[in-house]
Amino acid sequence: MVDVVVLMVPLPAQGHINQLLQLSSLIASTYPDIPIHFAAASSHNNQALLRSSAAPTANIFFHDLSAPPFPCPPPNPNSSHKFPSHLIPAFRHANVHLLEPISALIRFLSSSARRLVVINDSLMASTIRESFSLPNTESYTFHSVSAFTIHWFITAEDKNELLRCYTPDFLEFARSQYEFKRQTAGIIFNTCRAIEGTYIDKLNNQSSWKHWPLGPFNPLKLSPVAHRSPCRCMEWLDRQEQRSVLYISFGTTTTFTSDQLRELAIGLEKSSHKFLWVLREADTGDIFSQGKVSKIELPDGYEERVESSGTGMVLREWAPQLEILGHGSTGGFMSHCGWNSCMESISMGVPVAAWPIHSDQIKNAELLTSVLRVGIHVQNKDETSRDGLVSSEAIERAVIELMGSEERRRRATELGVEVRKCWVSGGGDSRAELDPFITHISR
Repeated sequence: MVDVVVLMVPLPAQGHINQLLQLSSLIASTYPDIPIHFAAASSHNNQALLRSSAAPTANIFFHDLSAPPFPCPPPNPNSSHKFPSHLIPAFRHANVHLLEPISALIRFLSSSARRLVVINDSLMASTIRESFSLPNTESYTFHSVSAFTIHWFITAEDKNELLRCYTPDFLEFARSQYEFKRQTAGIIFNTCRAIEGTYIDKLNNQSSWKHWPLGPFNPLKLSPVAHRSPCRCMEWLDRQEQRSVLYISFGTTTTFTSDQLRELAIGLEKSSHKFLWVLREADTGDIFSQGKVSKIELPDGYEERVESSGTGMVLREWAPQLEILGHGSTGGFMSHCGWNSCMESISMGVPVAAWPIHSDQIKNAELLTSVLRVGIHVQNKDETSRDGLVSSEAIERAVIELMGSEERRRRATELGVEVRKCWVSGGGDSRAELDPFITHISR
């Protein structure tokens, strides 16, 4: 019989899957005697592995759970609310149809271990209910967002602000999962005290649960050049001057209208700063059954013009984001402020032009710009949008401001150094959190 076994249960969305896989790799590489089991539908396990920046380890075991096909409607760029509602059917499907396979896996793993520790995404809480009745099993809730956002979520007095971030349909789904959170033994965040110590302390003071800041989960040391990504953008970055390139990416759930893309393209070109723009369609519930996606159109001749002039590169494939942010030529990041992207940019010391679209991104942007002071807003509060568009003029101004801001760059560099110290061998805030966590779950 093994001593302690950990089971990870992610929500089937890239920003959630990736963080729990990174945590799996972190625990597995630091404590190789603890086997990690990662349970999801086969397509989501394949997605996790295909896009992972985490180092592979021998003691992570993937379980491809059986479930009927799930609905995968396409994103709607013209929706009045920019929340990715097209993913909610996949979330609901996972909670219903993965309940029995996850329950069976929990029973099996608990029967062969002294202690089973289940770490579940907060939005998959209903699927791990079997763990509540087993004496040698306990569960921990993982929040894929910042402690700052959760603190706001708990204390927000203006409930209308919630509806600006989330749709009523999603809030109903989230509440249905939070009913099961009452059984959790603790809360885990992908953050560290250098970033959010104040808000971790506030949450601990407001709750009977222990809140564990175990991050950053993402690797802090990049692979040597000989083993880096083969993506063509890396050689392009090699030819650019230090800190001269703006990296642009809006994650896996953002869908812009053609008008907004045109404004963005014009603003980037007019800024006269070099840029690397990752331009991809938003994910559906199953990226492998997404089918042929129509090419996102830019102004005629735009890509050829910016590439031939050396001004920029438009990348229409999956990008090695962590490597790009860690490259010496990258001097800024225009981002939707998903928490994965926030943690990666902070840990690599790159300042951010914040363009939040929906959900926790809005509060994450506030954290980066107003609290940590490592970013600026793409659109200032006094700038009005035409028909909901962020104008090319606002984008141009934001690029020039970010790339020319020595104060933001200095602060981002200093905070990056602090964050990377969190995982210094034998010390550091995060190691000082992870070691007691492992001791706690191994008691």
